Amino acid sequence: MKKFILIVLILFSSLLGANTLKIATYNVENLFDLYKDGYEYKEYIPYGHARWNRKNYQIKLNNISRVIADMNADIIALQEIESLQALKDLRKKLQQKGIYYKYYAIANLKNTTVKVALLSKIPFVYAKEIAVASSFRFRNILEVKYNYKGQEFYILVNHWKSKSGPESMRLRSAKVLKKRIAELGYNKKIIALGDFNSDYEEYKSFKRKRRLNDTNGITGINHILGTINYQKPVFHLKLDDGDLYNLWYDLPKYLRYTHTYKKYKEALDSILISNALLNGRGLQYKKHSFTPFRAPYLFDKKHHVYRWQMTRKKNGKHKGKGYSDHLPLMATFTY
Repeated sequence: MKKFILIVLILFSSLLGANTLKIATYNVENLFDLYKDGYEYKEYIPYGHARWNRKNYQIKLNNISRVIADMNADIIALQEIESLQALKDLRKKLQQKGIYYKYYAIANLKNTTVKVALLSKIPFVYAKEIAVASSFRFRNILEVKYNYKGQEFYILVNHWKSKSGPESMRLRSAKVLKKRIAELGYNKKIIALGDFNSDYEEYKSFKRKRRLNDTNGITGINHILGTINYQKPVFHLKLDDGDLYNLWYDLPKYLRYTHTYKKYKEALDSILISNALLNGRGLQYKKHSFTPFRAPYLFDKKHHVYRWQMTRKKNGKHKGKGYSDHLPLMATFTY
């Protein structure tokens, strides 16, 4: 009996002393700088008719930095950052709020209108881009490798094609991501996250939409990445080689959304993890820590996600209000 109590006390003490990493992802909805380079959306041309000016830019920076500061993640992946300048301006605004991300990276080798990026409080080994296709319709994936306090892991930041394009375009991104995971090794600790423009059960929702379903029912997020095989908690169970687990399944169904459109709720963003983050060894996902960040100020009076506001006229103008059309996601990992 005494031996059992001693073991329990040791385990409890180790849990209390466990180190943690909070990792997040956030589509910030079009964070454009004030430099005209010719790739902007028309409503984000600096000092143009839409009033994308210093005042509105500073409001946008302040609002997005408020969200990030309140989450206070150790690492945050970002989508829809126009440029390195916009990323640096956001980082500076965060520092003014007392949140310092010393390390940062952006996938800016290709002049896509918006890009993926990452802010980190902890150092990384390298950051590199994975090309999906030469076309500007596809955004590069950002790969960041960490080796922190003996914990080696990889973060792969994604922003797949929106549903203005068919599923075959998202399938292409999924195949490139799958190939890179195989190259890294199925035994590696890998976190693939971002805006996949896909529901966590996309294979159900898109079948009836002929405009999207040009793949005979095959989806990138479910079939190519293998998430379709694990639709309930799989803690300490082995995933098949190359498959990923979608952390949405660690959350009640009514909370599974990051985006609202009229009366519809969608989970366009995800955090996917490899088997090595579920096997009980080293860095591990902390059960039930995954959640959208749901601060009250991120919702409007109709409880829709309080996106960045523009007038509804044909040539809309920035109102200088709102945040993003996506909620952030975050999860905790222990080691």
